Amino acid sequence: MESFLGEKEEKKGLNKGFVIGIVIGVIAIAATIGLLLSLRPSVDDQKAKILEGLSRSGTPEFDAVTKDIIISTDDRTVESPNGFGRISMFIVGKIRNKGTKTINALEVNVAVIDQLNAVVKEKNVLVVPTQREKVSPGEIIPITLSLDGFDKKDDRANIRWKVIGLRTEN
Repeated sequence: MESFLGEKEEKKGLNKGFVIGIVIGVIAIAATIGLLLSLRPSVDDQKAKILEGLSRSGTPEFDAVTKDIIISTDDRTVESPNGFGRISMFIVGKIRNKGTKTINALEVNVAVIDQLNAVVKEKNVLVVPTQREKVSPGEIIPITLSLDGFDKKDDRANIRWKVIGLRTEN
């Protein structure tokens, strides 16, 4: 009768059901995240889809709209040396749409040129829709990008902007 009325000893340690539940939960969450990531197109696929519908130089729409896009370099552009002896440039500019059409895709080329107008380094940047959804008529948007890998001896005399692709809504 003492065993019936006596205190029962509690088990020490982890409950096996609790551990199994945690493992199953972690596996389910990982599988869900993996499935969602596999269904989403890659950044390169998304960029290619945007770029395929752009008007390029020589088309009537491109020529008509690019004359209304003004890109200027801001005075906040900086050069910064890194630990490898190379120089990075952080270029800041503004894009102004002085036209009457809303731009929903805009690709620009930024080039650092020397005193003889030879390109030292250049980079193509998809500004709209990656940095901004669209550029409405009369709107001014900022643009910031970095160009890496300059040598200390490179002549970095000027920065040149050029529109290389666009698409309008209306």
